[in-house]
Amino acid sequence: MQADFTVEIGAEFPCLEFPWEDDGGARFYDLVAQPELLLYVEEANRHREIGEFLAALNSAHSAFQTVKCDAWRSTEITEEEEIFGAAEKFCSYVDLVFREAGARASLPGHEQFARTIVKLLQRAPEISAAAEFVVRRCYYRVDPRDAEEHGEGFSVTFYLFGYGEDEADARRRWMIGMKVVENALLQLSAKLRGVKRAEERGAEEGEPA
Repeated sequence: MQADFTVEIGAEFPCLEFPWEDDGGARFYDLVAQPELLLYVEEANRHREIGEFLAALNSAHSAFQTVKCDAWRSTEITEEEEIFGAAEKFCSYVDLVFREAGARASLPGHEQFARTIVKLLQRAPEISAAAEFVVRRCYYRVDPRDAEEHGEGFSVTFYLFGYGEDEADARRRWMIGMKVVENALLQLSAKLRGVKRAEERGAEEGEPA
């Protein structure tokens, strides 16, 4: 699987708001606190693989939380994508944030995460799929009820593209890629939780008697 990451935090780049809602009535669902709300996520109902990914990334095994997502098919193949020899691609994105509040504010932490997940995926079996992770600014509402008060931090948008001769072929590669990335993120989550527990134990042992 091809994998890469970029950092897009300039004023000209899009940013995320957490939590969010739009004028059309769509809004953020806290799937960590209320997993049953997955039933109301339209993309999860249209694409089973998206639903499974969201369930896994908002589970107790994950260090992350999902914010937004979408999936679609496309026949627009860029020059860089011509190496796959595909006529179509199936695409998706999922916005991710760290659950731990301190990690959300660390740009070096987000860059290290992106580098690590890319290295993991580059060791995955070869398939006609490409993953891209984009580090972006995120404005976190200090009080979810206050739309004006925000704290600055960062988030990651995960893009996945599956390539094939037709829509079914492209979607099949995308489905495989989603599982590969899901497993990699959960594997990385286990390492992050282990480091966090070790730091907490070290802090407790270092406290004066």
